[in-house]
Amino acid sequence: MLFQIKSYIKFLWNSKNEHAVHSPFVFNLLTKCFYDKKSKPEYLVLKNYRRSLLENKNFIEVTDFGAGSRVFKSNTRQISKIAKTAGISPKRAELLFRVVRYFQPESVLEIGTSLGLATSALALGNPKAKVITLEGCPNTSSVAKNQLEDFNYQNVNPIITEFESYFKNIQRELKTETENFDLIYFDGNHSKKATLAYFDLLLPTITNDSVWIFDDIHWSPEMEEAWDSIKNHPKVKVTIDTFQWGFVFFRREQPKEHFVIRT
Repeated sequence: MLFQIKSYIKFLWNSKNEHAVHSPFVFNLLTKCFYDKKSKPEYLVLKNYRRSLLENKNFIEVTDFGAGSRVFKSNTRQISKIAKTAGISPKRAELLFRVVRYFQPESVLEIGTSLGLATSALALGNPKAKVITLEGCPNTSSVAKNQLEDFNYQNVNPIITEFESYFKNIQRELKTETENFDLIYFDGNHSKKATLAYFDLLLPTITNDSVWIFDDIHWSPEMEEAWDSIKNHPKVKVTIDTFQWGFVFFRREQPKEHFVIRT
């Protein structure tokens, strides 16, 4: 916790808003998407989705393949508490919805479904998009699948899998056909080794307009190291650090630039 406090103070010191941004691409993203404060009817859907989970007092046994939890001491967890403490915040869900609506990706990959709070925002941002969401824990995935069906999300394909196995499968398929993701949301394993492995395994799927979002880039010193490695990769052109998330763009026409932005 002390590390994150220090990291956040450093972030605040270095961060800017749209007035310090000279890239038209990033300026438009900030002013038309990140800083859009207008209420949206879809926010009510996200709110009701969350409320339904907060009212679910059932317990499930969670299989955790990631970096572990700072909140839960046991793998037997109440669904309402997972939604309250481990899920994406309402503010972040709304931002994720706006990002998808802004870029209108046709193909979306989410790494780490959990209870589907972020999934619902991804799917709602573009109902015509194909959203694949991966979860390693069968019990958690089952709750998310039922929840998404209850709220009539028709464009989501939940898959129970170990992430690296799925990505290696994609690599094999790429030899015979093109598999691209317009937007990928990385929220599955907050360790440096896993994050960089996922980055490398999914790099063949990028297009010039791909948008990658990494969650918890300041979770730990090693996650900050992973973020630095990603920023320095030659194929990465533009990054935006919002503290909670790291946005990555591969636009070949852009000069290489890194932004630290308050949202």
